[in-house]
Amino acid sequence: MVGSNTAGVRALHEVDLTIAPGERVALLGESGAGKSTLLDVVAGLTVPTSGSVEVLGAAIDELRGRALRRHRADIGVVRQQHGLPESLRVVHNVNAGRLGTWSTWRALTSLVRPRGRAEVDSALAAVGLAGLADRLTGDLSGGQQQRVAVARALIEQRRLLLADEPVSAVDPKLSDDVLRLLRAADGDPAVLVSLHDPGLARRHVDRIVGLRDGIVHFDLPVDEVSDRRIDDLYRITPSG
Repeated sequence: MVGSNTAGVRALHEVDLTIAPGERVALLGESGAGKSTLLDVVAGLTVPTSGSVEVLGAAIDELRGRALRRHRADIGVVRQQHGLPESLRVVHNVNAGRLGTWSTWRALTSLVRPRGRAEVDSALAAVGLAGLADRLTGDLSGGQQQRVAVARALIEQRRLLLADEPVSAVDPKLSDDVLRLLRAADGDPAVLVSLHDPGLARRHVDRIVGLRDGIVHFDLPVDEVSDRRIDDLYRITPSG
């Protein structure tokens, strides 16, 4: 079980979550429910104030320095605020997903002549950005930049993918495409994704975890999550 305080506010309360290899799990809940905090804890970006976190067989909350960096090389992260360097070309931002497996020399020479260009072009085409590899990232719209971050995750081939609202700036048609791609990523990684749309979750994951006020409200296979549970999670009062 995990607890976490953020700015003096308890963001997570005794959250107990297990994800099997290759399983796809969605976190649902209102803004402020604790979804992003939980993803940060799993990624090793936030240390819980209580409990323990085991990720890919290691107690990630106990790792420090080089050991933590090495462990993170097996975890792909797509953040809502993706933080892509806008002065870099798109191809370099996508290739950044492979820097953890490249030597310093390989990484530096790739800035001059990008490596793995075919894989980059394929990943960009998969997210609807074919032909944009040589554009400056800052010239793209917010939604396009979000898809660049997803393309980066697709070529990383990590054992675990964490995605925080990866389709928040993407139109509905592409939202389904992006989640379908994450689900089918090479290497069959486990996927933990936070979403606001229950319909997307139902179409693309195996299990849904409902968070409310930092507490697990339910944790069920997707076919057992009723409309009534969703309404209760979001405090929706039935009309009539």
